[in-house]
Amino acid sequence: MFTRAIFKRASVFAAACGAAALAGAAQISVPSQTTLISHRGESMDAPENTLPAYEMAVSRGFGFECDIYLTKDGRVFTFHDHDLTRTTAGANTNKCSEASWEEVAALDVGSWGKWKGSKFAGTRPALLEEVLELARDGRKIFVEVKTGPEIVEPVKKIFAAQKRATPENALFISFNEATCAALKKAMPEYKVYLLVSPKKKGYAKPEVLIAKLKKLGVDGVDCCYVRKIVTAEYVSAVRNAGFEFHVWTVDKLSDTVEAFRRGVQTVTTNCAKKQLDDWNAGKAPLAAGK
Repeated sequence: MFTRAIFKRASVFAAACGAAALAGAAQISVPSQTTLISHRGESMDAPENTLPAYEMAVSRGFGFECDIYLTKDGRVFTFHDHDLTRTTAGANTNKCSEASWEEVAALDVGSWGKWKGSKFAGTRPALLEEVLELARDGRKIFVEVKTGPEIVEPVKKIFAAQKRATPENALFISFNEATCAALKKAMPEYKVYLLVSPKKKGYAKPEVLIAKLKKLGVDGVDCCYVRKIVTAEYVSAVRNAGFEFHVWTVDKLSDTVEAFRRGVQTVTTNCAKKQLDDWNAGKAPLAAGK
């Protein structure tokens, strides 16, 4: 919730941005529970891509991002890597697409790395339908689709069978262009953003990115935040073309503040709570410079 002091700080921040930075943007965002997206859930404080991490994000008032795969027997579950090795501490090295749900459900993804011996021991990967139960208005679930279009029909059925996730609180992101186009065709009421690195495929030029977004028929871009490329002018060009602009994964508050100053709409981060706490405590400059 904005206190009077925070609102005043946000107003000063917006004024400090200047007219050039405001071009193409209806308003300048600031760090808040609606503009910071918890990457793989609150992954600094709970194992990534697990129900505890997502639940922690929701309990703290944030939306969150999750990654999904399709098992060989047609179940959709949350996991980041293309194989199961890293977050199972090597207990299973199969590719996600080559494992059955029975295999996946038997895995402990709460005991790897720094989580070994923690209260999260025994946590299994989550099914998409379990994740969607956490949907709530005023917050967004960014569902990153890690596969090709073969997952689209199973995802559509899962969304159709539940009532919590809606176009107002859930959306899709993917690096896979064919998947983005298929999602938008199959579920046109939901927003779809193309994930990109601006260093690749000529995307350092906003006109190249805009042409791709138009071709795919998607709603916007979720872009790796490269400060030298993602300038206010770059963001403005994309937004003036009618597309949304979101960035990932930013863990330094000064970079987050600067990204918002440049006109991005949300920032995905591994440390949403810490960034918001520091922002509210006045620990970030109003503008971080170039």
